[in-house]
Amino acid sequence: MQTIIAKKYQNQDYIQEVESILRACVHCGFCTATCPTYQLVNDELDGPRGRIYLIKELLEGNKVTSKTRLHLDRCLTCLSCETTCPSGVRYGKLIETGRTLVEKKTRRPFFNRIKRNLILFFIPHTARFRFTLFLGRMFKYLLPGYIRKKIPDKPEQSERKQTSHARKMILFEGCVQPATHPEVNDTTALVLDKMAISTISISEVGCCGAMHHHMSKTKKSLEMIRKNIDAWWPYIESGAEAIVMTASGCGAMLKEYGDLLKNDNQYAEKARRVSELTRDICEIISNEPDEVFNNKGQGKKVAFQSPCTLQHGQQITGVVEAILQKAGYELTDVPDGHLCCGSAGSYALLQPEIADKLLNNKIDALESGKPDFIATANIGCHLNLAAATKTPVKHWIELV
Repeated sequence: MQTIIAKKYQNQDYIQEVESILRACVHCGFCTATCPTYQLVNDELDGPRGRIYLIKELLEGNKVTSKTRLHLDRCLTCLSCETTCPSGVRYGKLIETGRTLVEKKTRRPFFNRIKRNLILFFIPHTARFRFTLFLGRMFKYLLPGYIRKKIPDKPEQSERKQTSHARKMILFEGCVQPATHPEVNDTTALVLDKMAISTISISEVGCCGAMHHHMSKTKKSLEMIRKNIDAWWPYIESGAEAIVMTASGCGAMLKEYGDLLKNDNQYAEKARRVSELTRDICEIISNEPDEVFNNKGQGKKVAFQSPCTLQHGQQITGVVEAILQKAGYELTDVPDGHLCCGSAGSYALLQPEIADKLLNNKIDALESGKPDFIATANIGCHLNLAAATKTPVKHWIELV
């Protein structure tokens, strides 16, 4: 695609990279075939090709309106289009740049700004989020339906055994998972203990920064990233083998740290190292012998929902499924497994109409094989799916 970048953008440090991404797009349309929002809305501007055109128009100096913002907001950033694209267009980088620029050029309605700010104030901070859940459970029936059904039950208390092995890995706790499903990381620690690996939990580490990043709060996101790197660095220097992720959304974000801070002289090398060390738990245990899993799933069926951040963001496919099969589970077929469940970070709260349609479609697909369990690899998907089905939803690590 040919572009003529407006003079006011030509000296920006991101423009060379963004222009090369725009030029790589040949408008073939393969992306529209796998875009969840295009499939639902059937509007060219609600597909990757149309959004790319809107960003091109913006960078060429044309007028930006609330309509531009609407179509960029409706993007799930699921990156299914990147998986599909034969030209290798880095759409994710492009959409984030476009959103940041549009955010500066348009003013959101008052209540929309309030809603977004409340999401960022509470959800990425575990203590605040726990308090919000406490209030939500107390006043559940006074809340709007689309919020009420998202509130999970109070988790059971669990304890994590302290271990001491020669091999050590940092276990990323996250911000939402400790408040809703702490058993996921506790189970992960037990599994790693069986592999003679001790886990390190660092209280100074907070949210990975993804939610702020995707909502164009770039400065705050980078502050959170730098704080996390500072907290991890002494342990990395002491020989921690990996940063273990049990939420694929956070994992995808950590693997971007190196790119996000590549122009930061103080943090570029550290960020690159953090990204190199980041491993989804499935990447760590995938090569373990079958006997480690003890045939726990014999006679049980599982539908695995592969989160977008795992299969498209991190390009990890088939690994979790192979582990579940090693554990004895029968995997059911999931039609359109490449499509998003509608969670997408804060998307389900900000775009509930589209999100609910995607969720209902996903539940129909997952339940079509009549599984005993639905398994996932990301906390946002976990909460989203559990709110819409009676089939037990588990993080896959709990099943092995």
